[in-house]
Amino acid sequence: MADRSFDVVVIGAGPAGEVAAGRLGEAGLEVAIVEEHLVGGECSYYACMPSKALLRPGDLLAEVGRVPGVRGEGLDVAAVLARRDEVIHDLDDSVQLPWLEQRGVTLVRGRGRIDGAKRIRVGDDTLVARKAVVVATGSGPVMPPIPGLKEARPWGNRQATTAKAAPESLVILGGGVVGVELAQAWASLGTRVTVVEGLHRLISREEPFACDQVGEALREAGVDLRMGTRATSVSRNGSVTVELEDGTSASGAEVLVAVGRRPATNGLGLETIGLEPGKAVEVGKNLRSATHDWLYAIGDANGRALLTHMGKYQARIAADVILGKDASIVSDGPLSPRVIFTDPQVAAVGHTLASAEEAGLKVRAVDVETSANAGASFIGRNMPGTSRLVVDEGGVIVGATFTGCEVAESLHAATIAVVCELRLDQIAHAVPCFPTRSELWLKLVEAYGL
Repeated sequence: MADRSFDVVVIGAGPAGEVAAGRLGEAGLEVAIVEEHLVGGECSYYACMPSKALLRPGDLLAEVGRVPGVRGEGLDVAAVLARRDEVIHDLDDSVQLPWLEQRGVTLVRGRGRIDGAKRIRVGDDTLVARKAVVVATGSGPVMPPIPGLKEARPWGNRQATTAKAAPESLVILGGGVVGVELAQAWASLGTRVTVVEGLHRLISREEPFACDQVGEALREAGVDLRMGTRATSVSRNGSVTVELEDGTSASGAEVLVAVGRRPATNGLGLETIGLEPGKAVEVGKNLRSATHDWLYAIGDANGRALLTHMGKYQARIAADVILGKDASIVSDGPLSPRVIFTDPQVAAVGHTLASAEEAGLKVRAVDVETSANAGASFIGRNMPGTSRLVVDEGGVIVGATFTGCEVAESLHAATIAVVCELRLDQIAHAVPCFPTRSELWLKLVEAYGL
């Protein structure tokens, strides 16, 4: 057994861990990053990147159908899956390593486990941190205690995004972001998909119109939506049968569990420093533990905002705090910018109308049709979509939701407006170019009454 000393030890080499380690290494600190699986983490290999690779071909084919004079010939499933494999580098992380090496970061392969203050066990080695330990272990799928589910060998997101063939049929438990994205992706590749959602709305944290428009698109794609009912048991006898509480059942070649995620902190050794394993590591806005001034948690591990881009943002802030700078997070939690990459896409930041009212804000909603501008003659022609700003009594934008064709690229302007607390009378002087879809901002200003 050997002890190795570093300024900072980062546990987990997903997007958040990589950014923190790289920023600290660039600043001249001696940094080790510990990873037991693939450098690049869940997002690069099993979540964001492969799911978008699966969705993009269907999106393009749908857009071709909206442009007169352009013909699409359908999807080549084998080619789509091969392109997916290219995007995830065939689950080989060697392409990720030079970025760390260039910043002087030492990669330690293995499972990292806290073994007392500033000590991390990795196999027979102990890494000692002189300054800080950063927990960036991400999250894992929630597996609900449904009788027979475990024995039915269900898919999680890893199996669903890396499958080597399109299943003939698929039952998805959960109508949140993962559920609706993978439902549309696999339906576009010929899979018969059933989605089971316990609530009466899909993507229930977003605006009701977003739920309705995504639901209608899924139905048009042939997805069977079973809303307001839950699975009571699951069995596999060749195929999988899911019994539902409304007395019906759903069957498929595979069953995907997509009911949520939880911080991956089990087995991390948190109990050796008086913290509860399996729970999010609680941190303040400087990403530091209130009980251990050497311990930081970023990304999904702290439970604040389970989004890759927010983990990377937190990583930058945590690194700056470790470097002695006065830094803290401003954007945070469920109001963070978020995109659902279905067709139509859903892009949102800040409050929905309902969440603003629940927070006690006096607000009004300003709605326009996303395609009601000249730019939509060329992109997203005649596609359903709604753009909404949630505006407080002082005219400040506190939330925005866009649905429609490729609206993800419209979101950053709204994020700037929400984070910087801009008023619509200020936005009125930011002139969008003609003929671009950014004119939807002009339409929103006009709908507000300016």
